Amino acid sequence: QNSCQKFYPGDILEFPRNKYFSHFGVYYGERDGVPYVAHLTCRDSDTKFLLFGRALNSSVKLEPIDIVGKKYKVNNYLDEKHPPRDFYSHIKPEIEDAMTKPITFDILFHNSEHQATLLRYGVKKSEQIDKVYAKIVPTWREPFEKKRF
Repeated sequence: QNSCQKFYPGDILEFPRNKYFSHFGVYYGERDGVPYVAHLTCRDSDTKFLLFGRALNSSVKLEPIDIVGKKYKVNNYLDEKHPPRDFYSHIKPEIEDAMTKPITFDILFHNSEHQATLLRYGVKKSEQIDKVYAKIVPTWREPFEKKRF
């Protein structure tokens, strides 16, 4: 399970939420023996309803891993394509800077996975959204293509 997993500051942690989506964060390290993760989250827990998949009042928060989720795994899936950046010179200061700013959460363009890959690699990527796009874009195209004679 999770306890025997060794992870390092800057690792991307994936917290499965349902069949299609996971929540992502970046492992920050331990404080007083408690492991922390930096993740993009909606500030007000009562804004569960995201308007068109957007929440204006979001922020990067530093929280104990167990608060974010009980199940998680390291998922540094872009390591072969993009070299991970140094935690102490890049990731940590960017986390600390991001925590002071409001961020617009956008399911398609800036979700927790985008935030995590941006911190680790300096590149915004969301494979789960790419998969969704691959499914929905063809169905959007069909009605338009049928109209062309």
